[in-house]
Amino acid sequence: MDVPNEVIHQSVRLRIMAALTALAPNEPGLDFGRLKKLTGATDGNLGAHIAALEKAGFIDVEKHFVDRRPRTTVTATSEGRKAFAKHVAFLKSVIGD
Repeated sequence: MDVPNEVIHQSVRLRIMAALTALAPNEPGLDFGRLKKLTGATDGNLGAHIAALEKAGFIDVEKHFVDRRPRTTVTATSEGRKAFAKHVAFLKSVIGD
């Protein structure tokens, strides 16, 4: 029997991964502000969840400056996409879909 992915299972991380994997693999990813709006998380909370997903190898984080302002862009890795798909399959098995 499949088991949940404990890294992805947390609700904010699940929302982050859902948003990132909804993009095509060749799309540039989402910036921090967009993820903040999508998840409803605070800056610090979102940063901690991004760090956990990055440590697991599920996302890539790129930091750069635009008009002298920092910009963080987050993309799902292929490993992250596979882990998310497997987690979704687990959730579907729980609800009998």
